[in-house]
Amino acid sequence: MIDTHCHLFLPEFDTDREVIIQKSLESGIEKMINPNVDSDTLLALHSLSEQFSGHILPAYGLHPCSVKSDYREQLSRIKEFARQCPMVAIGEIGIDMHWDTTYIKEQEHALEIQFQWAVALDLPVIIHTRKSFEITWEIVKNFSTLKGVFHAFTGTINQAMQVIERGFYVGIGGIVTFKNSGLDGVVSDIPIEGILLETDAPYLAPTPYRGKRNVPVYLRLIAEKIAQIKNLTFDEVERVTTHNARQLFKL
Repeated sequence: MIDTHCHLFLPEFDTDREVIIQKSLESGIEKMINPNVDSDTLLALHSLSEQFSGHILPAYGLHPCSVKSDYREQLSRIKEFARQCPMVAIGEIGIDMHWDTTYIKEQEHALEIQFQWAVALDLPVIIHTRKSFEITWEIVKNFSTLKGVFHAFTGTINQAMQVIERGFYVGIGGIVTFKNSGLDGVVSDIPIEGILLETDAPYLAPTPYRGKRNVPVYLRLIAEKIAQIKNLTFDEVERVTTHNARQLFKL
């Protein structure tokens, strides 16, 4: 299995990082894609990906919540660093209208710049769209060759189908197990061929661990829930979503 979105380089794992990764590998989570946050986390992610080469796969980008007045300098540092390091995607990038909209125009511009990187490098993008699907989608439509995943998808069935029909994927994580999320209704009506599995560890742990630290091992709980919703076997969900991840990230 492939966890297509987690952040194992963050301080939440400082006390037991290697143990968590080893348990993940032993449980069949063979690859874990780790999107960057900002220029301050570049070295931590790079070091971890070198230590667990082939298992921890980095993606570099500027998270929308880290876009401030200095975003051009941040992007410059990230771009220069990424030139020297292998990566499987540009991410985590996007627009966030939940926490703070002070720098929304800067978020839009930063996203456009990073989409340009992805097109030039022929890399997929990992897109964050918290309360911002429509505005993000309008920018996506300007990049005809762009491919990627809409991380932590919580939109409507129509939005999900727009994404999938365009050749993108939706990232489904622990939210699908939350009792009143409504995401189960979306997942039931979209093709499994358009879904990627992700944990977003250390965030968004699935039921029954909601509110606690998330870990990649919980990816199996997410796959089990999707199998239940779509009346598929666990093995079928594992096979198709792993194939999807390999296709998108060229693994």
